[in-house]
Amino acid sequence: MTVSLPELTGDYVLDPTHTRIGFVARHAMVTKVRGAFHQFEGTAHLDGADPAKSSGQVVIKTESIDTGVEQRDQHLRTNDFLDAPNFPDITFRTTGVERKSDTDYRVTGDLTIKDTTKPVSIDFEYTGNAVDPYGNLRVGLEGSVTISRKEFGVTWNAALEGGGVLVGDKVVLEFDVSAIKQS
Repeated sequence: MTVSLPELTGDYVLDPTHTRIGFVARHAMVTKVRGAFHQFEGTAHLDGADPAKSSGQVVIKTESIDTGVEQRDQHLRTNDFLDAPNFPDITFRTTGVERKSDTDYRVTGDLTIKDTTKPVSIDFEYTGNAVDPYGNLRVGLEGSVTISRKEFGVTWNAALEGGGVLVGDKVVLEFDVSAIKQS
């Protein structure tokens, strides 16, 4: 059973077991490395009748970065990249929500990585809603945004012998969200 957009109005929490916060970065100019953050929490207030009144925030634990290669993950946690000991959280807080179509929304907010905060706009697709077997109303969203890691103070790199660099500047942040409405 699905409900109409106005009926979705309410407060939600991200379901970490059914939500993925991931990233893609270019490596050695020839391939892409994919990874995810496994520890995060997020809340949102959705206003189905007036999406501009919606808001949300996400806090991601930098130490939970996982690319499937422990040596690389350890390097990403150092000051060369995310500096997890000194900056344990990456945060995103909305500043605006704009409805683009029946299923497309632009969520604008402040993204903080390390000690740098920049505005970003993430395009999301509303993928639907359903009541799960436990009686929880769930809402699904998928979105992504490309950022420049250098703009957030993540500047480490190494030159390649044949030209170019080891790590690309552009990073795609990916969000596959399942949020549960709170009673």
